[in-house]
This record gives sequence, structure tokens and C-alpha cells, in this order.
Amino acid sequence: MTTEEPDDDGSTSGAGSSSDEHTVSQFAVPEMDCASCASKVENSVRRLDGVESVEPQVTTGTLTVTYDDGSTDDAAITERVRKAGYSVADSGETVRLSVPGMDCASCAGKVESALSGLDGLQRFEAQPTTGTVVLTRTGEEPTEAAVVAAIESAGYEVEDATGTESTDAETDESLWTSPRALKTWASGAVLAVGLVLEFLVPGANVPVGTVLGSDIHAADVFFLVAVAVGGQAILRNGYYSARNRNLDIDLLMSIAILGALTASLAFGEALYFEAATLAVLFSVAELLERYSMDRARDSLEELMDLSPAEATVQRDGGEVTVPVEEVDVGERVVVKPGEKIPLDGDVIDGESAVNQAPITGESVPVDKTVGDEVYAGTINEEGYLEIQVTSESSENTLSRIVELVEDAQSNKTDREQFVERFSAYYTPVVVAFAVLVTVASPVVLGTTLSTAVVYGLTLLVLACPCAFVISTPVSVVSGITSAAKNGVLIKGGNHLEAMGEVDAVAFDKTGTLTKGELTVTDVVALNGNSEDDVLRCARGLETRSEHPIGEAIVAEAGDGGDREVEGFESITGKGVRAELGGVPHFAGKPGLFEELEFDLSHVHATTDGGLVTKTAKQLCERNNCLDLLDETVPRLQSEGKTVVLVGTEDELEGVIAVADEVRPEARAAVERLKALGIERTVMLTGDNERTAGAIAQQVGVDDYAAELLPDEKVARVEELDEESDGGVAMVGDGINDAPALATATVGVAMGAAGTDTALETADVALLSDDLSKLPYLYDLSARANGVIRQNVWASLGIKAALALAVPFGYVPIWLAVLAGDAGMTTAVTGNAMRLSTVRADDLDTESE
Repeated sequence: MTTEEPDDDGSTSGAGSSSDEHTVSQFAVPEMDCASCASKVENSVRRLDGVESVEPQVTTGTLTVTYDDGSTDDAAITERVRKAGYSVADSGETVRLSVPGMDCASCAGKVESALSGLDGLQRFEAQPTTGTVVLTRTGEEPTEAAVVAAIESAGYEVEDATGTESTDAETDESLWTSPRALKTWASGAVLAVGLVLEFLVPGANVPVGTVLGSDIHAADVFFLVAVAVGGQAILRNGYYSARNRNLDIDLLMSIAILGALTASLAFGEALYFEAATLAVLFSVAELLERYSMDRARDSLEELMDLSPAEATVQRDGGEVTVPVEEVDVGERVVVKPGEKIPLDGDVIDGESAVNQAPITGESVPVDKTVGDEVYAGTINEEGYLEIQVTSESSENTLSRIVELVEDAQSNKTDREQFVERFSAYYTPVVVAFAVLVTVASPVVLGTTLSTAVVYGLTLLVLACPCAFVISTPVSVVSGITSAAKNGVLIKGGNHLEAMGEVDAVAFDKTGTLTKGELTVTDVVALNGNSEDDVLRCARGLETRSEHPIGEAIVAEAGDGGDREVEGFESITGKGVRAELGGVPHFAGKPGLFEELEFDLSHVHATTDGGLVTKTAKQLCERNNCLDLLDETVPRLQSEGKTVVLVGTEDELEGVIAVADEVRPEARAAVERLKALGIERTVMLTGDNERTAGAIAQQVGVDDYAAELLPDEKVARVEELDEESDGGVAMVGDGINDAPALATATVGVAMGAAGTDTALETADVALLSDDLSKLPYLYDLSARANGVIRQNVWASLGIKAALALAVPFGYVPIWLAVLAGDAGMTTAVTGNAMRLSTVRADDLDTESE
């Protein structure tokens, strides 16, 4: 929990603040991880006297409370949270450490076991898919040095907290020539020599000595050397596993190798070849796993590499290049053509086309001029720009996206939770099965003792569920980072999984299916006036109006032909009146002109020549006669447009229709969703029935509901959820639709780039205002669910099949290592990486 007192000047800063009137405190409630949880906590805290507002934040696990400190206090609020069934954690410092050698589930288990012995850690999590350890400490203890020492005691080196690479870090280029790899190749060569002596030239395989009464042959010596060279890292890691009481693959392989050597030396079973094979093949397997994991991590590192490390800043009358971390908010940054924009900011000089694809996924560069916002990591295509920095490097849009992607794996999917529960039982069961097979095989199957021991060692190799455990998180990371590169931010694996299961999608109208900006769509000139005349007249009337409709008309009319405006008057609920050039003019609803006694059922449209002739008037039944009241106005309104009439006291000059334009991609997005398997699409809006019906028809949704208040939208989403088998996704602007977004199975926010609130509150954020990314999101999520299912059941099924076949002699120990361990880990990682190739553009191409 954090509470901040006022600064010396009486102002406040930070997450919490207080004043004479009220106090704002923030509480860490990590168990509050769903909308239902948040509702319980909020209702409990609101019962306290003096509480002014309660804002639960599910995605960050925080609760912000504003209250009168004369009526209640932090302790009382904490107690109310506890009465709701949730604990309040002390707020602490979060530290992120890079541990590149931690690349599998068993590695993460050892690290977490080592960290569990430290006092002062509020929470910690080892993330093998990104090679990072994230922890929160409540105070200065434990120190970072103590944390690093604990991780290193588990057998893993730690890079510094800033994430800079250490000198001995294994990269893709150096992995195959690293010390571990060189020892593996050397042990493999020695093993090959032993195999030649054992099987190809048995005459040369002579006894060279005796140990504990057992003969040692020349081939056995080479096998022992192979174990000594290639098994060092295995036995070292096994030692750390045993010290941390972690029954993982390193400990199991160490037991298998030492068991084979013990059986050979103490009981004369001659299992030197099996021990050497385990040491060499498992070392190869470890290298393959590291290579596969590096490939998975590359997708995230590409995001991190988008932002340049330096920026050119104007200081002291000149330009200086400095690290982005040293640039302060408010400083002026220079970006030349072809350079990346280093920090979030606003353009204050220059204009250019900016490629925003790295952040928003937009395929077409966006024109930027003075006053426009730009994001770190985007590319200045052609012009010169000067940008005023609006956020520090650690707080810019790209940094927040990278951090959210890194943290996304913390929100585990249902399948991942199942896998973790299952794996806790899997290893002990298989180890017990290995012991049973070793003991029972000579009696039940009539095998020799050495064969029974080999069976037992083979089962030990299969006892670690590494591929099974890693199958889901590596798929989640691949899918989430792929989405981020395409301008879609998914806040966790649980949301990725849920989005792929929904069968109903609810849309907000304004700002989602429509652009959210009123524009002039139709101009009907009457009684000899031209369209320009009508717009110029309307502009004069609406210039002083603050109504959005007036602003749209002024924008359409442009700057030309200003007329002197006098006596401006707003006629509440009807329109406006003003004198233009001394002549009274009106602009407003049709009802206003009916009150002025105009016959709206009989007006004359301007011909192409610009004048309505006397003959045309006489033949008005057939030439240019309009019935505004029963035909023209209802037709425009049926299209979802608002109609404004313009005229004087004596003459009706024209009709202007204004509408919030439907996004050009909206109908295609709805159709594509249906083609992908969405069973029901619904539009929810607070707009009137006629406009809602017109927009719904244009975009092709199955149903719509109009004139809804926020709580009624929530109720409609709940109804949809009850009627749907897989849940409902709600698409809105991330702020006004927050209650409905929170209620839906998955809340999707539109246009969230640079928007703190949307980035924090949405389950999924479309970083650009591009609705076509929604079908891509659904398709990616569905594919991710398919990949996860494939990985989970394939890794489990193959391991189970191999384990059951071992007692019958069908699975040699090398096959258990290569297929059951390295092969499956590499296979599930490679399968997961297929998600990184799914692009929004590909879906657009398929629909053409």
C-alpha cells in the first residue's frame, strides 16, 4: 500500500496523495484478478464512512481509494479488503533480472526453490520463456546481491538488472561454439571411438585393468572419458537440483548416469556405454533446447530493439547526441529522414510521413504535422521533425508494450494451470514406475539385471515433463509477441486463450464501428443556390456554435467567403439564428422551419444550371420538386444522418446532412469474423433507434440495441455471455465502455496507442483505430489454442507411449533422450513459433 503526503508547496505527486479535504491511497491486492473479485472488494470498501471513490484495477492488482481521513484510515480500508476475502500486500520495489541460462521449466523450478529461502521477497516468478526473474521486495532486504547469490546458488549466472548482456552470454552465433558445446563435441568424438572399439573392431577392445573386481576394457575407458567431459555440466546442475530439493531433469539424468556407473563398477553390469550415451546425447539435447528457446526469445527481443538507444537533442543552442535515458520530458528532439523516433512526443516543427507499423501495425505511413503525437520506435520516412518529449524512455508507449508483453505470461491459461498441476504428479509416478520396472522385470519378464537397470534408467530419462510443461508458455509468448508486432497488445495468455473460444462479439458504435467524428455527407441545394452557397451560409451561422454538428459544417465549408455575422443566437433544441450581411438566417432542425411556416413538402431543388426556371416551377410535379418532410429528410435520417436546414425568413436555401461515418473496414471486419466462426455479432449504443438501425444495416451485424445507458450495456453483455457457449468479446474505446469491457469475457479497446488508461484496463488493445485487426486477433487466438492443444497432448502422449514401451525393450536409451526429451522440446517450440508467422496482412489477402 502506498500513501503520499503533499509536497512542500501543497501539491501532490505519485500514486497516493493527501490534502486537507481527502486522502488518496493505493493498495496492492494481487489476488484481485477478475471483474467479480474487483466488485466484491469495491462493495466492501464502500461501506466505510468517508470513502469518496473506489477504483479497483484488475490488470495491475491494485486498489485506489479516495477518502476523508477524518472518517476512516488505511487500516480500516485494509480490513474491509480482507473481509471481502482478499489479502493486502505491502507495496515494494519490483526488480527484473536477466538469467539467460534458465531456459526450461526445471531450470525455473531450481531458481524459485533458491529464492524461496530469502526473507523479504513479496513475490517472485521465474520466466524461462523470456529468461527473466521478476521479483518484488518489501524493503531494502534482501539486497540485489543476495538475490543474485541465491540464483547463482541454483547454478545460473545473472546478468545485471538493466539487461545488458554479459561477456559470456551465449548468442545464436556463439551457442554452437560455447564451452558447453565444445565439451559436448569432444565427448561425442570420444564416445565414437569407444563405439568403434566395442562394435567394429572388437579384437582391439582388450582389458586394460580391473576396478572392484570388474574388468575395464579399452572401449570402457573411452566411455568413461566421454562421461567425464560431457557429463560435467549435467552433474553440476544435478548437484544444484539436489541441494534445492528439486526433482528435475538434471537430477534425474545425474542419477541415471551415476546409477549406470555404479552398476558397472560395483555389480559388473558393464553399463559404461549407456552412461556415456546419456551424457553425450543429453548435452546435445540441452544445446537444442537452448537454441529453440533462443528462437522463441528472439521475437520479444525484436520488440525491445525497436527503440533507438540514442537521441539528438537541442541543448545550449546546438545539437547533441545523448542516450535516450538522459533525455528529460519537455526537451526538443531532432529526427532526420530515415531515423527512428527515439521517444514519445508531440511534433512542434516540420512534417513527414511516419511509419507506425512497429507500434500500431498500420501498413501505410501516417502523415504527421505540428501538434500530432508520435511514438518511440516508429520511423520518420521522409521529412524533418522536431519533437517535444512527453514521456521518459522507461514510460513511453513502446516500453509499456514490451513490459506488458513480458509480464503477459504471468496470467496463466487454464491449460497451463492444468499442465502444472499434472506435472507435479507425473514425475514422482514415473520415477516410482522406473523403480518398479527395475525390480520386477527380472521376475515378471525374465530379463537380466543389467537390462532391468537399463529399463529403469530409460524411464528416469522420461520422468521429467520438460516438453509438456514448456508447451503452453512458449506458445503463449510466441502468440503474444506476434500480436504485438501486428499492433495488437494481448495482456496475458488467459486472454489469448479466451479470445480464441468466444462465439459472440459485441461492438460499441461511436468510435468503434464509426470514426467517432461528425462529417458532412450530403448537401442539397434549393431554390437556385449552389452547394457552395449553402455551405458558406451555414458556416457563417455555425462559426460561433460549439455543437459538434456545427463544427463539422464549418470544417467542410473551409475558410473562404467569410460573411459578417451579427446577432448570433442559439435556439435551444432547435438550431441557431444570426444576421449574415444584415439578412437574418436560420440553421436547424426541420421543425424550426415548420415554425417559420415553410411548406417543407414542396421545395425546389437547384438544377444543374443553378437556377430554377418559371417553367420548372410550373411543372414541379415532374421537375426538381422535393418533399423534404415525407421523403428527403426521412430518407437521410434512415441512413443514420442528422439533417440541418439552412435558409432565411423568406427562402429555404438548402439541406445539409451530417453523420458519424462508418469505418470503411467495419463491414469487412464483421463479415470476416463470421467467416472465421463467430456465431453472433451485436452492436450496443446509446444513440437513437433510427441511427442505430441504419449503422447496424450498413456494417452487417446480426442485431443491435439502441438508447442504452452504461449499466444497460453491461446487462446486455451479461445476457450475451449467458447465451454463448464460449463467451463474448466486447469491443469499445477502452474508457467510456469500461464497465462493459470489464464484464465481457474479453474486453478489446480500440486505438490504445499512447493511451495509458486503455493500455492498463483492456484485456486486449488494438493499438491503431483499425477494426480489421479484430479478425486477425480472433484468428491468431484460435490458432494459438490449436497449437497449445497439439503441444500438450503430443508431448504427453509421446512420453506416455515411450514409457509404456520401455519394459518390453522397444525404447533404447538414446531414443528416450532424443525423442522423449530433446526431440519433443524442440518440436513443441518449433510448433509454437509458427504463430510468429501469422500476420494481419495475410488474413486480408485471404479475404480478397
